Amino acid sequence: MIVIVDERESVAQGYTAWFDREGVSATGLVPSDFSNWVKTVSDPDMLAVEAFLLGDCGQRHMFPRLIKGRSRAAVIAMNDNKSLEETLDLFAAGVDDVVRKPIHVREILARIKAIRARTRGRSDGTVLGDLRVFSDGRDPLVRGEPLPLPRRERRILEYLANNMGCRVTKTQIYNSVYGLFSQEIDENVIESHISKLRKRLRHRLGYDPVDSQRYLGYRLVVPDADTEVKTEAAKSSLAQADGGLLCVGD
Repeated sequence: MIVIVDERESVAQGYTAWFDREGVSATGLVPSDFSNWVKTVSDPDMLAVEAFLLGDCGQRHMFPRLIKGRSRAAVIAMNDNKSLEETLDLFAAGVDDVVRKPIHVREILARIKAIRARTRGRSDGTVLGDLRVFSDGRDPLVRGEPLPLPRRERRILEYLANNMGCRVTKTQIYNSVYGLFSQEIDENVIESHISKLRKRLRHRLGYDPVDSQRYLGYRLVVPDADTEVKTEAAKSSLAQADGGLLCVGD
């Protein structure tokens, strides 16, 4: 999710709508609400934020350090007018990038991806065995071949990959995909998305890479050697039973 901070509600709403058309959840906050939100929001909710866009607001130079005390997400300042002095001041305040409006949301997303690649060193995606997951909207690869996924399922997979080593809850996934303040869609829709995602992955991989624990959440896993041997044996048996026709998954 992307958080947009601007004194002008129309600007925040406009960018929120543009991001939504690109399949990315976003929400706008006015500066007076934003300061308190950053200080009080829970860690799981903060983890759902991919980037902060700082538009026109009087306290803007104070926000980057406030954000970075709680989050590793990208911080991008958006300027209405080109000013070298203002740009240098913003970098000194701690922003990761400065852009000039008007700017297309696709360019903003590309800049977020570049910042994330620099900080995490994952420009080529996250590799889990035969699965490679990207964070720039590309479909994942299974053994080098694209696996087309619906937008929401792809976003869930990206979120799980970006949080490798951590178990994330249904609420965290919902906040990342639909936004922290979305109330139009029931949170349980995540279970349906994940169920469909797991079937697609299991069909192509031959195993389910999504480990789930009730009340604890989800995480991506790579099968160990014993699991892979058993999977190959199961495939072989199934192929023989079907007279050589191999069909894995639903």
